[in-house]
Amino acid sequence: MSPDDTARRRCAVVGLGARAQLFTEALTGPYADRIELVGLCDVNAHRMAVHNEWIAASGTGRPAVPAYGAGEFEEMLRRERVDLVVVCTVDRTHDHYIVRALEAGCDVVTEKPMTTDAERARRILDARRRTGRQVRVAFNYRYNPVHAAVRETLAAGRIGEVGSVHFEWLLDLRHGADYFRRWHRDKANSGGLMVHKATHHFDLVNWWLDSEPETVFAQGGRFFYGDEAGRRRGLARDYARAHGSPAAADDPFAVHLADSPVLSALYLDAEAEDGYHRDQNVFGPGVTIEDDMAVLVRYASGATLTYHLTAYAPWEGYRISFNGSEGRLELLVEESTWARPRIRTDGASAVMHGAAAGDEAGRTELLLRRFWEEPREVNVETGEGGHGGGDVRMLEDLFGRREAGATDALGRAADASDGARSLVTGLAANQSFVTGLPVRAQDLLDI
Repeated sequence: MSPDDTARRRCAVVGLGARAQLFTEALTGPYADRIELVGLCDVNAHRMAVHNEWIAASGTGRPAVPAYGAGEFEEMLRRERVDLVVVCTVDRTHDHYIVRALEAGCDVVTEKPMTTDAERARRILDARRRTGRQVRVAFNYRYNPVHAAVRETLAAGRIGEVGSVHFEWLLDLRHGADYFRRWHRDKANSGGLMVHKATHHFDLVNWWLDSEPETVFAQGGRFFYGDEAGRRRGLARDYARAHGSPAAADDPFAVHLADSPVLSALYLDAEAEDGYHRDQNVFGPGVTIEDDMAVLVRYASGATLTYHLTAYAPWEGYRISFNGSEGRLELLVEESTWARPRIRTDGASAVMHGAAAGDEAGRTELLLRRFWEEPREVNVETGEGGHGGGDVRMLEDLFGRREAGATDALGRAADASDGARSLVTGLAANQSFVTGLPVRAQDLLDI
């Protein structure tokens, strides 16, 4: 989907949680001359009203966007003459909206992960082939300047042929815990962190290596979160959700929605309509996703990946090393140096506010170690905005204006096939967790 194709396109956003704000603000602000936001769709009318309030308060003079319930999705596409749909719903429903949008003649931009299982992925790939419409997956990490520098360094052959990749991703106690408070805690909704979170990381490796996974072996489980682990370590508190619970008042793992105007507006004030609780007990029952996972992947190129995701670390960031036939490339990204508790606005005990950014400044270091040479740091300008500047660059690629005929030499635009390739590693890992056996990616999803 080139920017030329998006001139005054008519767009709708389905799924109006917190992530959708990135898109509604962009489409009614910097890209309003290219895209007309003509429809909002969600299971919760209150959340749609909140986004319209934010649009009205932005000072753009934009009138309220027509709002439709989830059951009115196809009616919205027809009535508003939509030709582009942005999907930000709960992960397990992505395919539902993607396929219906494609069949209605629309192109689609979907949040990651593209979907949560192989059958749903096949439905999307089949619909794309049948309709000839386009699907873009919003892999914002591809647009982070340091990740682009990794791609450029490897593609230039600076370390020769890549033989192995070592990748460790750490979620700190604020961000990691937040997946266990929300709908993500149910694997049926999110596919677990191997799908919902690691799809980013597996996509990066696919993109960096310009290859795809062949065989996956993995082990993982609930080591830290959930009711059993909470009881065993004395961390469990007797409450189902934090709001209104005295037992949660001094729990450092609780998030208090009333302390955040955004969370209050989108979730606490919307509960009466759909009953969704955004502040569940991370050590309560109902957690079915893993929090500590190790994965070994063999790629078509012959390279191997060792990957580990930990969702209960004291600091947040990642370490990646590439071993090549002519040297080694090392990346360290420190997003928070430690998980500092947030102090409640009412002066009560400290709490941790979900995925809020850390108070401590991090650092980024990209180091090239070629054989027989001194190590050399690759200087990269860090980006402004979310995900190391990736969000801003991704929005420009999705909705902005480039010079006519210009192409992206890094190939950052991700389509449905890229979404499926990133997904298959996590799906195979989930299967390997259960069987204890290696899984051939092609047996699971032939892309």
